[in-house]
Amino acid sequence: MKSLSALLFGASVLLATTAQADTLRIPVGEQAGSNQSALPQRGASFDSVSSRWGEPSRRHAAVGQPPITRWDYPGFSVYFEYDKVINSVRQHKAP
Repeated sequence: MKSLSALLFGASVLLATTAQADTLRIPVGEQAGSNQSALPQRGASFDSVSSRWGEPSRRHAAVGQPPITRWDYPGFSVYFEYDKVINSVRQHKAP
């Protein structure tokens, strides 16, 4: 019985060490860049974003509660909670 337990334990350790995973690498600071201030800032309204950057190329429907809405512009996306910006992010460009 003890040898069976030891065999099962050894097999599980062997299987665990053979597992592999991919690593996603994003260079530090590459997302923000020097134009981070050119993106809509937290707290800006729907109206101020659309007046400064124009109509988005795509408006995603609100999801969840509180409602979170995403507007996509060429090169960046803006996330709103109700009608206020909560985050703006640059879209990743493959090298």
